[in-house]
Formats: sequence, structure tokens, C-alpha cells
Amino acid sequence: MSATTDTRVLTAPRYRLPAASSWTLTIAVVVALLALLPLGFVLWAAFATGWDTAVQLIFRERVGDLMVDTILLVLLTIPICTLLSVTLAWLTERTDLPGARLWSWLCVAPLAVPAFVHSYAWVGFWPGIHGLGAGVAISVVAYFPFLYLPVSAAFRMLDPALEDQAASLGLAPFAVFRRVVLPQLRLAICGGTLLIGLHLLAEYGLYAMIRFDTFTTAIIDQFQSTYNGVAAYMLALVLVLCCFVLLGVEAGLRGSRRYARLGSGVARRTRVARLGRWKYPLLILPLVTAAFSLGIPALTLGHWLVAGGAAIWRMDEIGLALGQTLVICLIGGFATTAAAVPIAWLSVRRANRSSRFLEGCYYLASSMPGVVVALALVTVTVRVLLPFYQTLATIVLAYVIMFLPRALVSLRASIAQVPVELEQAAASLGRSPGNALWSTTVRLAAPGAAAGVALSSLGIMNELTATQMLAPNGTRTLAMAFWALSSEIDYAGAAPYAVLMVLFSLPLTWLLHHQSKKIAGR
Repeated sequence: MSATTDTRVLTAPRYRLPAASSWTLTIAVVVALLALLPLGFVLWAAFATGWDTAVQLIFRERVGDLMVDTILLVLLTIPICTLLSVTLAWLTERTDLPGARLWSWLCVAPLAVPAFVHSYAWVGFWPGIHGLGAGVAISVVAYFPFLYLPVSAAFRMLDPALEDQAASLGLAPFAVFRRVVLPQLRLAICGGTLLIGLHLLAEYGLYAMIRFDTFTTAIIDQFQSTYNGVAAYMLALVLVLCCFVLLGVEAGLRGSRRYARLGSGVARRTRVARLGRWKYPLLILPLVTAAFSLGIPALTLGHWLVAGGAAIWRMDEIGLALGQTLVICLIGGFATTAAAVPIAWLSVRRANRSSRFLEGCYYLASSMPGVVVALALVTVTVRVLLPFYQTLATIVLAYVIMFLPRALVSLRASIAQVPVELEQAAASLGRSPGNALWSTTVRLAAPGAAAGVALSSLGIMNELTATQMLAPNGTRTLAMAFWALSSEIDYAGAAPYAVLMVLFSLPLTWLLHHQSKKIAGR
């Protein structure tokens, strides 16, 4: 028997994966086109407005003032968040700070408090707070956990051998941190600061409550007060350009340098830095941070709950808002996760330029502020698809566009852990591509899908701008009810809605913290 014959006998038949060029790729492309609808709307609005009108609306004093405020907000908030988050992450992960585990959780817990609830709490605590200074201060306490989480995770993944080698060459501890540790935190810092920057550009409730004008507040004011579509479109165009500039700056700072090691590295824990006599004085930083980010909201909410008494617990209205919120969150969460399945499968099973391009479209679309997404869908439904104006389908589509990456990240990680041979075996038994995918990968990736639903639902629960502009008549979510009452200066009446939003957000925040701690076996 020849060698060729032996090879044919011993080699098992190879079965092709489900055809990615058919329904999976088609659905992924359709979702990508829907996700890019707001970007297409902005470009269309600029073209339809005309060059002369566009220049007149963009290059005016009002836009210049908004641009200055936005630049100052970003340039002041991001460095403070970076310094605070890196310092807190170092203290809780790399030193013998007393109660480091507790402080680590308290640094993540502010994520459970929506940004506009932070602003509400500070206005209740300090009624005169307003302007740029207030915007920077509240933004820091509301958004620094977005940077603390990836930086603390990066600290746990660092190879201690690199630091030991640098120290053995005579470098002082600060020089080791600056030349060895800090460069390895670059990706985490860039990713976290990008997320914070996009939130700063997109946030509405936080800044509206302290009377600080941004592009988002100006767009909504323009839309709600005068319904001046052309002026709102041009403001949206400038806001999208700001987002693209932020994405470009982050990509440039991130660079392409590689810091990953080859192999498993040294299997030991990193040596903990001894703080000595600075141990207790340094407790002031996490203590003050927790007091500002958690203590003030707790104090203000407690004050208004006590001041309002039992009368503010209108259970019929609260129950209606809670029920509608849960329904919208579940529908939006499941729809977002279902829309992410095709591209998640493609990015793992068919990793090529096409799948990476489609995935990039999803992330690009999600970087646009909710007000731009809502403005695009309002315009499209009013002018082209009027029956869909202010319907559940439209608002669910907005949620899919905005929160698709949350579901995509969870799904992709779970699908990657499912052996591709299971799909091959199902196909070899005669099952159709869709049936093979459903009976193997989709079912085994259910935990990742559940995490995607939870993450998307959390974002939907705390979303305000798109919900206000797109929700069907009669809809009253917790966020909408809170905003309506707080806008009427009924802070006591708004308190129960804020408490419910925080209580429903805390479990998922704890889950994020727990998953982060599992990195590197911690």
C-alpha cells in the first residue's frame, strides 16, 4: 500500500463550516448598514443643507463657544481621571494599603450610579454648583471607574520579571514605574480615556442639570424648543467630527508597539510595595474618592427620601415606570444580543478583512452620541417611514446601534471557547448550516449571550437622550420619570426612581468587578 493510500485511509473526512457567505454574512451586513444609518444621516444633512448655509451655521459664535467648552471639559477631565485612576489602581493592586479589596470594589461601585443621578446628588448637596468647574468635578467622580477597571486589570497581568530586571540594573522604584510599568499600561489607559471622552461628548443629563452647555445639550434644546432641524443637524455634524477626532487621537497615542511577553512568564505573584509610614495617610485618597462618588449620592438620596416621606412612593406610577423599564430593557437587550450573533460568529470563525471591516463599522457607529442616533432616526421616520415614528421598533433599533459592542464583546469571547469541531460534526450529520450553528455554538455560548443581554440592558436602563426623543407616547421609564420630576425641581419625588436605578445596576456592577478580579487568577 502506498504512502498516499495510507494517508487517505488515516485522514478523517473534513467537513466545511456553515457557509458564511450566505445568511450569516447577509444579516451581518444588514445590521452594519443599520448601525451606520446615523453617520449616513449626518453626511446627508450636511450635503442637503448646502455649503453656504452649512458654513454659516457651523462657523458662528454659538458653535465656537460650545467648542471651547467641550475642549476644556475634555482636556481637564481626562488627565484628572487618568491620574486618579492609575494612582488608585496602584494602591489597591500593588501595595499593602489596608482594606485594598474593599477600596477596589468602592472604586468600581460608582458605575451603578447614572451620571445624571450624580449631578442630581451634587445639585441637592450644593445648590449653587454650576458651570465648567462643576462639570469637570462631577464628570471625574462619575466616569473615573471606566478607566480604573482596565488599569487595575492591567496591573494584575504585568510580568513581575520585567520590573525585577529593571531594578537589578540600578533603576530607582519611580524610574521602574515610569520606564517599565507605565508603558505596559498604555493600552488600558488609552482605551479607558477614549471611553470617558466619548461619554463626555454624549452626556446630556449631567450637564443640563448644572447649566453647563455642550453640543449634546444644545442639540436637544434646539430640537425641543424650536424644532430647528437644520441648526440641530449642523451641531450634530460638529459633534460627530469631535468623536472622530477623539478616536484618531486615541489611535495615535495607542501606537503599535508591543509589550506582550512570549510564554507564560514567571508563575509567581507580584511583590507588594510596602507603604510604611505612608500607609494610613494614603488612605485619604480612596476615602475622599468614595465619599465624593458614593457618599454624596447616598447622602442626597437619603435626605430626599426622608424629606419626602411615604408620600413620594406613589406605587402606581413607580410600578408603571419600573415595569416599562424592565420590558424595554429586556426587549432591547435581547435584540442587541441577537443582532450581534452573526458578526460575533464571523469574527471568530471567519476572521478576515471583511469580518474585521464589519466589526469596525459596529464600533464606529456606537461611538456616535445617542442624541445623533435619535436625531437620525427621528428624521428618517418622519420623512420616509412615518408609521414607525415614536414606536417600539424605532427605539429598539436605536438601542441596538448604541449598545451593540457590549453584546459583541461578550458573545465573541464565548464563541471562541466553543470548539469548531462541534459545528463540523453537526454538519456531517446532515444538519443545515443554521441548525448546526444553533444546536452547537449558540447554545454553548449562552453564558456570553446572557452577559451581553445584561450589559446592554444596563446601558438601556440608564439611557436618557435617545429614550426621550424616540419613546412612544405614554412611555415613562425610570430615567424619564426621574428626569421629568428633577427638571420640575421635585427632587424628593425623583429620589425613588434614582434609588431603583441604582439598585438594579448594582448587581451587574458587582459582576463586572468580580470578572475583573478573576484576571490573572486574582
